[in-house]
Amino acid sequence: MNDTHCPLCHRQVHLRTPQSLSKTWAYLITAIIVFIPANVFPIMAATAITGSQSDTILSGIWHLWQSESYLIALIVFIASFVTPVFKILSMAYLCYTCQIRSSRHILFRTKLYHFSEIIGRWSMIDVFVVALLGALIQMGLFAKIEPNVGIVFFTALVVLTMLAVSQFDPRLIWDLQQDQIATKNSNQRPHNT
Repeated sequence: MNDTHCPLCHRQVHLRTPQSLSKTWAYLITAIIVFIPANVFPIMAATAITGSQSDTILSGIWHLWQSESYLIALIVFIASFVTPVFKILSMAYLCYTCQIRSSRHILFRTKLYHFSEIIGRWSMIDVFVVALLGALIQMGLFAKIEPNVGIVFFTALVVLTMLAVSQFDPRLIWDLQQDQIATKNSNQRPHNT
């Protein structure tokens, strides 16, 4: 047990993230639960002279596609739908393989973890778009855009997946490999008789 404390904040310093797999699984399961309302409930409501309309993430992407804003629709689809799904699946795969102590595809799993860590921030693009639209298009009687309940669930989804990635200890991927090397080295040492 490590009893070292930080000289600045006086908190205990850990060589490893304590209960890394348990915490990561908890965040992942919660993210999966939140994923459903994040994609079912509308994220914003637009009101104009012509009427009002509420959009979910996918219906907003569909409207962008229909209005021939293909690049924006593709960016929003990748950032708001594909990225959270990818992060959930990749982190579940990493947790599962570490839990069963798999020694297969170690380099791939390490790269997958680092890629999940990098792309995590891009999921927030929808939250920023809704906030920006809400701030820019407040034209009184002519048009109004307001965030809706779906944006809360979507923000929670993004934060939960980011927490899952941050709680995962990537050294778990290499643990079994290191154990096998240590065992092999101890078996190869000459025994004194």
